[in-house]
Amino acid sequence: MSKISKNVILALFTLASSAFLLFQLYYYKHYLSAKNGAGLSKSKGSRIGFDSTQWRAVKKFIMLTSSQNVPVFLIDPLILELISKNFEQVKNTSSASKCKFFCVQRDFTTFALQYHQWKNEEGWFPVAESMGFQCLKTENKDPRLDGIDSLSGTEIPLHCICKWATHAIHLVVFHGRSGSYLWHGHLRLKGHIDRKFVPFRKLQFGRYPGAFDRPELQQVTIDGLEVLIPKDPTHFLEEIPHSRFIECRYKEARTFFQQYLDDNTGEAVTFQKSAKELLQLAAKILNKLGVKFWLSSGTCLGWYRQCSIIPYSKDVDLGVFIQDYKYDIILAFQEAGLPLKHKFGKVEDSLELSFQGKDGVKLDIFFFYEETDYMWNGGTQAKTGKKFKYLFPKFTLCWTEFVDMKVHVPCETTEYIEANYGKSWRIPIKTWDWKSSPPNVRPNGIWPISEWDEVIQLY
Repeated sequence: MSKISKNVILALFTLASSAFLLFQLYYYKHYLSAKNGAGLSKSKGSRIGFDSTQWRAVKKFIMLTSSQNVPVFLIDPLILELISKNFEQVKNTSSASKCKFFCVQRDFTTFALQYHQWKNEEGWFPVAESMGFQCLKTENKDPRLDGIDSLSGTEIPLHCICKWATHAIHLVVFHGRSGSYLWHGHLRLKGHIDRKFVPFRKLQFGRYPGAFDRPELQQVTIDGLEVLIPKDPTHFLEEIPHSRFIECRYKEARTFFQQYLDDNTGEAVTFQKSAKELLQLAAKILNKLGVKFWLSSGTCLGWYRQCSIIPYSKDVDLGVFIQDYKYDIILAFQEAGLPLKHKFGKVEDSLELSFQGKDGVKLDIFFFYEETDYMWNGGTQAKTGKKFKYLFPKFTLCWTEFVDMKVHVPCETTEYIEANYGKSWRIPIKTWDWKSSPPNVRPNGIWPISEWDEVIQLY
């Protein structure tokens, strides 16, 4: 009996000691830690928020890309915006006690990669899966090869989505284009893809192809993780809503040249070469001035119909919104060796500038004005002072590639072309009267003789 009592007492004592120890641990964790708060974080090295799924998924992804020597860079709009608002703090901080960026609630974190730097594409995915990622890759035809019959149809990777736990990493694959810019494709979900894999509709990139300036990158430490970001995150953010890209229609261009043979005469080749050089020079001048422009009139028609400069057009046509006009534009062109040929109208009404390029090729810049339900540019007949107005449905601007550079065109290209050239724009017409041939031209009065010295200037 005495022996049993001792064993019971010993068991009770052990149980009581264990209960007391558990109480001490609970009290320390839930009361003392909360009471001391930040003091304990600083003294013990504890960090707030670093156990979130978002941060751990990003950390794993960075470990994955680093181990495979894949130089990804952060392009996530939400996080870049937070970084741009706290840029000096980010640049000058190597460690953090609180997760401020990658722990923000979201479904995706978006990174980018320049495809030519992805050396081990096929070996990358098994490693990702071994680290717990479920990955999806989308591919499509390389548009850069559409103009080459034997190569069109070659597929390239466009987007990768890797999911870890409840968070997903969206990797946008950028491809270099001949205009020294970066392009990404449309994320198209093929039939076998599980639409519930991630909430695809919430993706920030991939709804349409996009074009971006090639960003200079810098390495920073964000929430304790070393990442590459655009050196000018604000500029990259400003590009995103205006990045939509549309391709030249190579298939339709081939059909056009099967029906209407290309003009390969010496005169035509010389004109196209001079026009290309003039367009590239004009783009350089306007980009330096910060003036947004787009291909207009015959130059836009040539791009859309035949992916080239129309050999009998004899000039280069650009459009500019009047609100983007700058008073030093004429001087900038003259200093670049392009003298002013004529200036019609004024900033308030029907402004048009024409500059003389080499080999007789001229550059026409038409300024567009916006009304409630349409846009228009003006025209002036020098000998009579008659004014004309060319009406266009409202349009937005997209990027495209033309003569080896990234330029703007109207996104609503068909409507823009049809307004200017009618439904028969696919048929080449060499005889054209700018005062009567366009279906969108309207009489717009006559300039008062007292204003002719200002609104009709010939050089």
